[in-house]
Amino acid sequence: CGTATETVMKSAELLEAWLDARLDGAARAWLRDALARLRAGAAERDLYLLVSQVARRVGKAPLALGTAELQAAALSRPGWEPRDWTADNAARILLLLASTADGGEVRRRLDKLCSAADVDELVAFYRGLPLYPDPPLHALRAAEGVRSNMRVVFEAVAHRNPYPAEQFDEQAWNQMVLKALFVGSTLEPIAGLDARRNPALARMLCDYAHERWAARRAVSPELWRCVGPYAAGPVLDDFRRLLAQGTDEERRAARAALAESPDPQAARLLASTPA
Repeated sequence: CGTATETVMKSAELLEAWLDARLDGAARAWLRDALARLRAGAAERDLYLLVSQVARRVGKAPLALGTAELQAAALSRPGWEPRDWTADNAARILLLLASTADGGEVRRRLDKLCSAADVDELVAFYRGLPLYPDPPLHALRAAEGVRSNMRVVFEAVAHRNPYPAEQFDEQAWNQMVLKALFVGSTLEPIAGLDARRNPALARMLCDYAHERWAARRAVSPELWRCVGPYAAGPVLDDFRRLLAQGTDEERRAARAALAESPDPQAARLLASTPA
């Protein structure tokens, strides 16, 4: 528990330092005053009021973190990669963390904030998932973000966010990966993608590919990355199709996936197909 608390504190300190270095004088003074009020025990309604003022007071400029700052983020909270964050993202999360250190209270306040949030606010709060205390308490909130029909909100949970890989069960994880493909999102930014590959996901993705092919629709070459370790038996027929009829990108993806297959036939297939 102490370690988790220290992690939250270190991450909040980084957010505050990054903002302090980037905001102009008026915005910096406003944020310092807002944080001081919340840390001194301001009423809960003050949190909601201050959060609603962030866009106007702080702005939406990208943080544009440097290499050393991204390394500091990963050290403070393993897996945290805030390379796409903006000033308003950081400020909103910082205000929430300043208002309480209790995980249950963060969850309650987060639910209330999300119930009235606009898209930018939702993106901020979902990007903040890895920083909140008592991570398991926020699994339902994360699942709500994955269900969003707004791609930018979905990607706030799915992309460069270690929370799903750490907290989602296999079914929730598999559904998130499948939805990423379904909405035209990319898989590469999903943290922990390779470590969370599993046979059930491979079957789901092959079924999805078959449905796409039957409808004469394209299949993202990224899909095969999740199938490779389980490419055996009849599944190799999908790779034969890709190697014989696919685009250059599809053939490269197929070859990379086959290289991870445990089936000896996969090695023979690779050897018999020109690169």
